[in-house]
Amino acid sequence: MSGARNYPTLDGERMVESVPLEKEALSIPAASSHHAKLLFLLFLLTLPLVNPWVRGDGVGYYAYLQSALIDHDMNFENDYLAGNKSFVMAHVDAQGHLLPQLYTKTGHVENHFSVGPAILWAPVLVPVHLTVVLLDRFGAHIPADGYSRPYVLAMALTTAFYGFLSLLLVFRMARKYFEPQWAFLATIGIWLASSLPVYMYFNPSWSHAFSAFSVALFLWYWDRTRPQRTPGQWAVLGLLAGLMGNVYYPNVFLLIFPGLEIVLLARARQRGPNQAIVPLGKLVSSSAVFGAAFAASLLPTFITRQIIYGNPFETGYPGMRTWNWSSPALWSVLFSSDHGLWSWTPILFLAVIGLFFLAKRDALLGAGSILTFLVYYYFIASCPFWDGFSSYGNRYFLSLTPIFILGLAASFSAFSSWVGKPSRAMALAGSAIALFVVWNVGLIFQWGTHLVPARGKISWSEMVHNQLVVVPLRMTHSLQTYFLHRTDMMQHIEQEDIEQQRARGAPENRLN
Repeated sequence: MSGARNYPTLDGERMVESVPLEKEALSIPAASSHHAKLLFLLFLLTLPLVNPWVRGDGVGYYAYLQSALIDHDMNFENDYLAGNKSFVMAHVDAQGHLLPQLYTKTGHVENHFSVGPAILWAPVLVPVHLTVVLLDRFGAHIPADGYSRPYVLAMALTTAFYGFLSLLLVFRMARKYFEPQWAFLATIGIWLASSLPVYMYFNPSWSHAFSAFSVALFLWYWDRTRPQRTPGQWAVLGLLAGLMGNVYYPNVFLLIFPGLEIVLLARARQRGPNQAIVPLGKLVSSSAVFGAAFAASLLPTFITRQIIYGNPFETGYPGMRTWNWSSPALWSVLFSSDHGLWSWTPILFLAVIGLFFLAKRDALLGAGSILTFLVYYYFIASCPFWDGFSSYGNRYFLSLTPIFILGLAASFSAFSSWVGKPSRAMALAGSAIALFVVWNVGLIFQWGTHLVPARGKISWSEMVHNQLVVVPLRMTHSLQTYFLHRTDMMQHIEQEDIEQQRARGAPENRLN
């Protein structure tokens, strides 16, 4: 390679860290730019899939923005009552009033959903609201209530855009360590063969696309500024870490990356003055700056918790003492027909295997990715509702989308070295991605149209039969209905979902 930088390895010795591969040859930046343009073109082509509705968990996420922007309060009664039918049924009594147990000691309706998505919607939805108000003054008669078409369409497009930004950021990061074609294929694969399309396009009011974005932004900036950050850069990294936490609480496990970095820098100093690349005083002060910025960035979460629950540290979720820490569902989380991570989205198996190849390319990045995945995996497996209830695949792991892209790129790169011929490796890897994507699209179709249950276990034999026989027959007509008569289709799906919930007869309590 044409350049290198010194960095401590996991055993405290120096290593020569791989530099961005685009510096190795003048042709690589052009190739990367070409791939980035292809990604953007594909994103534009997928925008008609965006489904502008506020549903399920999204009612709680969107309520923060609607209440603050339209009602100028944090009272969510009207938001909950304006939710989709199945959401309302789960939250009202026979007289149509919100259930008494939904009210907290402060008199507010409980809202355990995170405030982060509302923060990220705000830069778009605030101008939309001002525009609607202005147009109404000229006789447009558009309801300025946060739920009319301009609002929900802007909300859905914004979610899709943040989802795409997460992919673009990680693509730029992956091409530093792997050839552009592998970074590109990995990005396409995780984008279209994981759970991401469901929460990027079809359920845009949920938090998961924002979670992928906030984690991608944090990792990209962490990687871009290491190992010798300025105090200002540590502060920015702390703010980005807080954004992750505001969006989705388990995202704080990504702090493993800067934590591991600080440990390694400290260990390098213990090996001797010649090993240290950051003075001890600067390391301590930088850590303090990072921690202060992180805490300050979490203020939106603390403030909303205080308003709603009367305690800035109250999340609204069941106490973690009730979780299954000593008997986590390790096997089920990965392989169960009840939304198993690898059984529903098998491309993620290759991505996780690739993390070990990533560690060979960059020890700190790889070790941080492996450790983060393992801790996150144990955390979700210990959760009593690890399956996510109404979830496509295991949606909780969408926070790790950036790590999965890096791991898949590493797998492809290692496969290419094993095959020996880049053209043959590209053909085989591209074919594999195509198969994964086609399979995933078929399963998304089954899940979305209730050919398989949206909740609980599914029948593998029925699912495979549907993939091979039913989906090809119904797909074209259903797509026509989706694009031309979407409202009717969504109402039909909503009614089927209500019937499934009645059949289950159990309330949902989830990690969201």
